[in-house]
Amino acid sequence: MADEAIQKVEITGSSIKRIAVEGALPVQRLSQEAIAKSGATSVADLIQALPAMQGFTIGAVAAGSDSGGNTSASLHGIGESYTLVLLNGRRIAPQGSGTTVNLNAIPMSAVERVEILTDGASALYGSDAIAGVLNFILKKNQQGATLEATYGGPEDKGGNAWNTSVTYGFGDLDEDRFNVLVSYRHDEQSKLIATDRDFANTSFLKFNRGGKNYIWDRTSPSASAAGTTVAYKDNTSTSFTPYLKQNNGNCPDNSYVTPKNRNSCGFDTGSTVEIVPQSKRDSLFSKATYKLNDSLNAFAELAYSRYDLTARIAANPIPISIAQTVKNPKTNVDELVFNNPAAYAKYVQPYLSPAQQGNIKSITANYRSSDFGLRASQTVTQTKHMVVGVEGELGAWNFESGLTWSQNSIDERYTGGYATNQGFNDILANPDFDAFALNKKPSVQAQVAGAQFVGSVRTASTTMRGVDTHGSRELFSLPGGKASLGIGGDYRTYRYEQSPGATGDDIYSFNTKATYDMSRDTYGAFVELLAPLTKSFEMTVGGRYDAVKAIDDKRNSKTVGKKDSANTYKVSARWQPVQTVLIRGSYGTGFKAPSMLDIAQPLVNAGFTAKAFDCPHPGNALCRGEPIQYNAVSEGNPELQSEKSKQFTLGFRVEPSSAFSFGADLWDVKLRNAVSEITEEQAFADPDKYAASFSTYKEPTTGNVYYAFKKRSVNIGKKEYRGIDWDLSANHKFSFGKLTAQLSGTHMLHANYTKAGSDSVYTSNMDFFGDTNEVTFRNLMKLTTTLDTGRLSNTVTVNYRNGYTDAAATVYDVAAAKEVKGFRLQVPSYTTFDWQARFAFDKQTTIRAGIKNLFDRAPPLSLRASSGHQVGFDPRYADPMMRSFYITGNYKF
Repeated sequence: MADEAIQKVEITGSSIKRIAVEGALPVQRLSQEAIAKSGATSVADLIQALPAMQGFTIGAVAAGSDSGGNTSASLHGIGESYTLVLLNGRRIAPQGSGTTVNLNAIPMSAVERVEILTDGASALYGSDAIAGVLNFILKKNQQGATLEATYGGPEDKGGNAWNTSVTYGFGDLDEDRFNVLVSYRHDEQSKLIATDRDFANTSFLKFNRGGKNYIWDRTSPSASAAGTTVAYKDNTSTSFTPYLKQNNGNCPDNSYVTPKNRNSCGFDTGSTVEIVPQSKRDSLFSKATYKLNDSLNAFAELAYSRYDLTARIAANPIPISIAQTVKNPKTNVDELVFNNPAAYAKYVQPYLSPAQQGNIKSITANYRSSDFGLRASQTVTQTKHMVVGVEGELGAWNFESGLTWSQNSIDERYTGGYATNQGFNDILANPDFDAFALNKKPSVQAQVAGAQFVGSVRTASTTMRGVDTHGSRELFSLPGGKASLGIGGDYRTYRYEQSPGATGDDIYSFNTKATYDMSRDTYGAFVELLAPLTKSFEMTVGGRYDAVKAIDDKRNSKTVGKKDSANTYKVSARWQPVQTVLIRGSYGTGFKAPSMLDIAQPLVNAGFTAKAFDCPHPGNALCRGEPIQYNAVSEGNPELQSEKSKQFTLGFRVEPSSAFSFGADLWDVKLRNAVSEITEEQAFADPDKYAASFSTYKEPTTGNVYYAFKKRSVNIGKKEYRGIDWDLSANHKFSFGKLTAQLSGTHMLHANYTKAGSDSVYTSNMDFFGDTNEVTFRNLMKLTTTLDTGRLSNTVTVNYRNGYTDAAATVYDVAAAKEVKGFRLQVPSYTTFDWQARFAFDKQTTIRAGIKNLFDRAPPLSLRASSGHQVGFDPRYADPMMRSFYITGNYKF
């Protein structure tokens, strides 16, 4: 009878239910108390602070992008698309056409614990989990209610946040045959603007290194008052700012004379950015469980989240045509047509030589619509997730089966800073409008309010429908115990849709969002055998078959790509020669299909390059006038093949006593057929070699055609990642309390990948800002020390990441009065200390108060120009809030 009372549970990474002990696979666990001690106010904050996490997307990059505040998980820097995120062991709908899950979809208040499998390609969940699995296990069978509220904010101004939640459960499965759990949470985050932080307040960044003064100029030639670019028939050009020439070489406020072109002013876009966007989040989770009989339960789960984020960046840059060359339809001869002769006579002609005046091809005013205010994009992301199923025992089988419907949807809206097409054309027709003047006349200002566009610009959704079933049972006796078998399968359909909410006819200088309607089916089956060969040694062998069908492009009534399938396997072993020592290892293979857009996307506009570049072919008519951010376009590749992987782990754990434990796991992942893109730097550095990476872009407002960088995935890449995850825990009881220390980290050994377009030329991100515009840190560590003294406990957490070599940048050497290209900073290591005190008044009431970044460590200087509009620091690697405070109250009844 005692043996029957032992509860078997499913461990993340295996389909076989067993007694919960340290297994053959490396699984990191975060308990509810560990989550509370972290001080994290969102799932993203919690997960992205783990040492094993690198290479993820943060919400702050939403400013000026289509991300909608997407936050992701990425194990070991291998990539967010290779990390499988589960809710109660099941997949949820990704954001976009691939497999990346937005962590904002996870209901924080309902999380009981988190299990992180740091080994990939699980037979149970799918062979595409190449980097590993992140499983959020939610509360169940709770009775009573829990109320919680948190308020916090930085010591400096801006960025305050608060949240409140309620969780209520009633019914006991054993006594009442049912249980219902409902959990709701509301979060609000206020904005943090660039000028609230000295390290982020300007795009005209002055700094000193090695005793030399430099300027990193990230300002923009588009300004108010406007600059101008004059293109000539011989494919050369001239750029200057008329305001500067008319005002004794002075620029307007918030603009600077650009070091490379002393005739131009650069607008300080970085000073206007909100480096942390404002947001609201509502999340709801409900689970109902009914006991059909003593061995079988029926359940239904519902998860809903609504994330409302508003990101603001600099006012909209709008090119305005002053003159352009058009072909006369009667004579078939090119003629120069002046759209604004008065502006030409006043602001352009006086600064051109007679020879230049006779050689004009086009004149463009580089105008920024500052009177319309900052560009404000509101993105409402909703996740709806429903599961119904049955779990329990049927004869000798432990089994579970479920039906899943899950959807992630986005509504992207413009709420300020964008002009209607008709409204701005009316402004252009107003004789009082002067793009080159600093202040607009009252008649123009009166038109601005009525010309603001407010409305949706695109809606998109990914819907997943699926069915899964798996079960396990004991088979026969072996010297070490009963052998167990696990089998199962799943079938899923993904549908990705996007529709434009507005067009270029509605919004001035706007590229209409593409329309998509694509779907794809996937299915798989697995078998797994656990064999305890001796009392101290056991092996698990698993095999899986996965198939991914071709993409059904419903909008264009065609099939794109082709069906692909693979057989993968995994072998793992666990050896415990003595009670205090465990040795474990695994080897397996993986298989992952490219995203639907990677394969089937038509040629669409994709924003701008992250950096300013010289023209790829100087002297060509498609060149822009000076180093500038070129337009980008994107296109799928129907010939893409699925990625394949091989990985292994080898680790140990030593626990000589209950007061001390140490473990480490060596892991290795090798990818082939890796999907990658030729980078901007590669293409612009060698435009002849990468000619296929360039296309053209027609400016909607001027009709001018320029070069554009074309993003297109290729399939010959390789990746090799290797590292060691390690952890140490110790505790000691004193007369006044108990001291517990937990130290964990990831030490990277390799982070190598082939340059896009090559299968043999390797590069690395190891402590280096690489081709993928990110860094793989060799050492990430976290130390958590807690002193429990009765009802009071104090916790100090130390977070460490090592220094690295920053992105290459073009800077200006002030003393030498010249540009320095390829300049790279050495960014120092970054260590922060957090403190939290917890006081339990009684079993019902608990208060926590804490300080994050206790010593007010500012983010180190970075000259990176990607992953968000923030300037002067990298928001992925350092928190701009600096020292901040919070207090949390928890009441149970």
